[in-house]
Amino acid sequence: MTPPTDPEPAPDDRAPAPPFPGAGATTGWSTRELAEMAGTTVNTVRHYHRIGLLDEPERLGNGYKQYRARHLARLVRIRRLRELGLPLTRVERMGDRPGTVADSLRVLDAELAAGIERLQRARAELAALLRDRTPIDVPAGFGPVAGRLGEADRALLAIYSTFYDERALGDIRRMIEAEPADLDREFDALGPDTDEETRERLAERVARALAGHREAFPWLAEQGAHRTKPWSEVARTAARSLHDLYGEAQRDVLRRAVLHLYGEAAAGRPGDPRE
Repeated sequence: MTPPTDPEPAPDDRAPAPPFPGAGATTGWSTRELAEMAGTTVNTVRHYHRIGLLDEPERLGNGYKQYRARHLARLVRIRRLRELGLPLTRVERMGDRPGTVADSLRVLDAELAAGIERLQRARAELAALLRDRTPIDVPAGFGPVAGRLGEADRALLAIYSTFYDERALGDIRRMIEAEPADLDREFDALGPDTDEETRERLAERVARALAGHREAFPWLAEQGAHRTKPWSEVARTAARSLHDLYGEAQRDVLRRAVLHLYGEAAAGRPGDPRE
């Protein structure tokens, strides 16, 4: 059976013929119509007028704006540049000169490449944090030893991560792994009432641990090795951090350990990550 068909439409019901150049071009578009065609909003169009990105159109006698094709083309171009990530201030400065546009796009491409690289690093660090179940207050990769670190140790480690490179941080993790767990517990338990004998005994143990670190990682004796900031800044920051984070007894034990290891001349100089 032949399916029924709609009756032939009357002449007045037929779809209008496609427009041809010049047809219906006597009036322009309103702000709302322009925004809809460009895929933006009326408020955005008004904002572009205020900052000088879009020229004001002519107005009819009744005050209504009449936008033309050049306004639509300009608005579409601005939207495209914004979608590419170009700030409005740069869109305004670049103008319409091909060389200026190309230069701006090259700068934008470099910024996007740097942004992608930064995001890739962030994702890699997130993956390491999730894989190792690393607490957020210690650098990535320290998850396996985080349980051995007290609050002060974690804070100091976070500070060290700002001026040591990745290789140095890896070595610091290995130092922590090599230290006896009971040494960490004894050091964390030090308080104002800790007696002289205990302080001296613990200082000797810390000094032996530091000596082992220096032997295993010779770069500790080199002021510029694996550091991302000047040694003077590193030394000042380390000294201030040790004073703020650790109690009097802990600082006293560290001072004694440095005396055992380096002698009187270096008693106040933080030379490696545990001093």
